[in-house]
Amino acid sequence: MNECISVFDMLKIGVGPSSSHTLGPWRGAERFLKELREEGIFDTVNRVKVDLYGSLSLTGKGHATDLAVMLGLSGADPEYVPIDSISSIIDTISISYQLNLGGERTIPFFINTDIVFNKNFLPFHANGFMFTAYTEDGQEYESTFYSIGGGFVVKEERTNAKENAIIKCAFPFPIDKADELLAYTRTENKSISEIVYENEKSIRTEEEIHHELMRVWDTMLECMYTGCHTGGILPGGLNVRRRAFDMHQNLIGELPYNSPQEWLEVIRKTEVKFRQILKWVSCFALAVNEVNAALGRVVTAPTNGSSGVIPAVLMYYMVIENHDADESHIKQFLMVAGEVGSIFKKGATISAAMGGCQAEIGVSSAMAAAALCEVMGGTPEQCLMAAEIAMEHHLGMTCDPIGGLVQIPCIERNTMGAIKAINAAELALETDPKNAKVPLDKVVNTMWQTAQDMNNKYKETSEGGLAVTVNNADC
Repeated sequence: MNECISVFDMLKIGVGPSSSHTLGPWRGAERFLKELREEGIFDTVNRVKVDLYGSLSLTGKGHATDLAVMLGLSGADPEYVPIDSISSIIDTISISYQLNLGGERTIPFFINTDIVFNKNFLPFHANGFMFTAYTEDGQEYESTFYSIGGGFVVKEERTNAKENAIIKCAFPFPIDKADELLAYTRTENKSISEIVYENEKSIRTEEEIHHELMRVWDTMLECMYTGCHTGGILPGGLNVRRRAFDMHQNLIGELPYNSPQEWLEVIRKTEVKFRQILKWVSCFALAVNEVNAALGRVVTAPTNGSSGVIPAVLMYYMVIENHDADESHIKQFLMVAGEVGSIFKKGATISAAMGGCQAEIGVSSAMAAAALCEVMGGTPEQCLMAAEIAMEHHLGMTCDPIGGLVQIPCIERNTMGAIKAINAAELALETDPKNAKVPLDKVVNTMWQTAQDMNNKYKETSEGGLAVTVNNADC
């Protein structure tokens, strides 16, 4: 049986800076609260302890993992919690030594002792975390979770990504591999997005699909808009200055606008020489990941650390490549991107703690390349070739965030992933697929083998690479 992953599993709305280190633990905390209620002990809990392991411990401070578990235990929803309220919730817990469990019951909570950073790794995944609840009558209830990338949380992760737990699939076109997707497009005479749409219709109404896809895009657009209009220094201690604000001011000129949609229309009127195109794409990607680094609301695509690539490439298509692009193109783009991302998740990983940055920026670039290729008229074969080209040139990329923060080199890497995606799509559009030498499935397999061979210090642990050669004092 195949594993079913929806577009909306790959494109989740959440809070930065990391899908695996922030959104995942946040969702895990929510699931823990649900378990306490199901066990009938929620009303008697008088203390909760959180143990973080492996990569969550080593880079958890920089990725706001400690804040995420507190927000989750407090009952806040990452999709809808007002961003401005996050700091006040954390400050209240810190000052009062109390946590409003599930938004219902106040219990003592001491951040320094009730959140424990354990540097050892749990056996199933690098991102392990355990909650322990203590009740008034002396009971203890433990629950362990694994954040496996992209905001996905499981109770027990596979040790080999190819040994998936079997999930009953209701999709009319179940897909694990690129070859299966390609076969469906041929037998059904449909594009990739049309196959994906048929699968989505088996679990949602057409109205729900439209609404959710547009909510994803609106969040992406709002994020780019916010990032382009916010200056200053990013939090975390590295003193990283936001660059999207200054770059945007130099590009936009004096043209007036009052909303993100008006802004989009104004950009269509700007100069589009090659240098300006490079700057605009980079500006869009920078904007998203600066918002992400500041604990803003972004769309995991497929992760928070790589959340700028897909919006930047889609925005490029909207404002530079096709001024007539509308909602149908947006939906088409997002569905193709989501499906390609799911193929990498099933056959390899989208977790930098498991596979390095190739699993985040590499996958996001492949997703964007395939999506751009289809909306620009590419065949399914060319779209999958575009994904293969994009990933091929990210293989082996390490994850080595300085200070454990999703800032250096993460923010800039999104600009590179976006540019590579555009180039990959153009190369694929100019190539006869019959002449392709490397199928996408082979690249997925290669990426997974590379991930397994990669030294752990290059897998989001901040124990190698730039994270060691450049320290906070240098910044």
